[in-house]
Amino acid sequence: MKTTLQSVFIIALLSLGLSVSAQDRYLDDVFPTVTVTSDVIYAINISVIPALIGLPPGPDTLKCDIYEPDGDTETNRPVIILAHTGSFLPPVVNGQATGSKSDLSIVEQCNRWAKKGYVAVAMDNRLGWLPTSADQNVRTSSLLQAAYRGIQDAKAMVRYMRMTEATGNPYGIDESKIVLGGQGTGAYISLGYATLSDESELYLPKFMDLTDPSNPTPYVYPPVYGNIDGTDSTYAPIYDSTGAIVGSMPFNIPNNLGYSSEINMAFNLGGAIADISWLEAGDVPIVSFHCEKDPYAPIDTGDVIVPTTGDFVVEVMGSRTVQMMQNMYNNNSYGAWSYISDNITTAANSNNDGNDGLYIFKTPAPSTAANIYGQFDEEQGSPWDWWDNATYDQMFMAVNPILPDGSNTPSGFGAANSILGNPNMSATNGNLYLDTIQGYLNPRMYLTLGLGTALSINELIAKTTEIYPNPAKNVLNIVSYTVGIEKINIYNVNGQLVLNTDVNNNQKTINISSLKSGIYIVDILSENSSVKRKLIIE
Repeated sequence: MKTTLQSVFIIALLSLGLSVSAQDRYLDDVFPTVTVTSDVIYAINISVIPALIGLPPGPDTLKCDIYEPDGDTETNRPVIILAHTGSFLPPVVNGQATGSKSDLSIVEQCNRWAKKGYVAVAMDNRLGWLPTSADQNVRTSSLLQAAYRGIQDAKAMVRYMRMTEATGNPYGIDESKIVLGGQGTGAYISLGYATLSDESELYLPKFMDLTDPSNPTPYVYPPVYGNIDGTDSTYAPIYDSTGAIVGSMPFNIPNNLGYSSEINMAFNLGGAIADISWLEAGDVPIVSFHCEKDPYAPIDTGDVIVPTTGDFVVEVMGSRTVQMMQNMYNNNSYGAWSYISDNITTAANSNNDGNDGLYIFKTPAPSTAANIYGQFDEEQGSPWDWWDNATYDQMFMAVNPILPDGSNTPSGFGAANSILGNPNMSATNGNLYLDTIQGYLNPRMYLTLGLGTALSINELIAKTTEIYPNPAKNVLNIVSYTVGIEKINIYNVNGQLVLNTDVNNNQKTINISSLKSGIYIVDILSENSSVKRKLIIE
């Protein structure tokens, strides 16, 4: 998503490492209870789920749950939208106990944000793909199409919230402050949303069926699947048994037209993007959380595979690659996050190789002992999730009465199978991970959205402008973490201009070897400010 980042002018108490009062809205729980409006219809669009059982695709009602702080008098509140995990298939069918807006981890996070004063939204999205197809092109195309529909749905969700603000604002939101996040496959949606900005990015060779090299077929074809925002009406051809086109059917229904799909920030828990070329300078800030050895969503560049078969689906780029590029492009609030110096940030920095905005979880090695069914633990990928395993076991038996070896599914098998990648699964364990996730994420949202006690623009720029080393000898580094630098002038003690340079960036390295030893004044100029620093040259 190519978009111009506004300078982060409102940053609270940076010099104290975001040390705030005991009750600071948006950072602390200032409301004891939360109101939830459930199953709000935010869009209607075409689902392919019926096609998985031999029926034609048809309209699907898309719903969300909206969480608000009880007793709040504020009427312009930032919005956090959260997309769930689930491998783009319904729970149990997807081999998981999770996969809806009612997942316990989703509910817990939304409650936490609402208690801090945000409006939080848990959204469903359209599901459906063919992971067990023997044809790699079918697996890859159907997964990419599912992710693309998820991005379109999330954009309809963002537009819906803006529509509510424009038509009475029943949820009391600030439409200029919207953050999108996701867990698991929802994290793929949030990262795709933040980075996919041009339809040409869908026509890379890796997104093509090259069975016939003379006629490559795109896996995602916007004239059929709809544009990136999902704001056009499109139709898919209907074929007869001979392959002849005999008609057409709706395939994308536009929703909530006339409102912006822009977001201010994105975050992901265990996600990846389909290709790193989607990420560009000027994309919105992104925060990423990832288990370092996640077997199904690689933290670096790696393959997505079908868990049940091990078959290849598509190569993707995970959180470490994403954050490395984000910081190379200076997308993360122009370095303002570097002023956060709490214990969670210190822990993150010990593992993220300087990739600001990345928290890596180093989970325990899986047990080498088999469970009573002869199955082995695997590396953890989503330890922040938890569920009622007794209920899931009954659901698993109902959906899978026979095991692959032909035997009847025994009681307890589904429960044991579900925790192979999360052996310590519990509400207590999941909440410990969420403590870290929200402890790292929330201050960065706070800064990016410009919340809390405000410094004046000049105070902020002065606090976030640095020169180093000082004293210096041959080179001098100048950086502003909140605004772009337009020009740098260096004066001697007599007020004479001895060196100047144009910058048009937020950082610059200057060769000062031609200047004599002594004291100088460095004037760092942006569009609306001038910051002066004393420099000693040895």
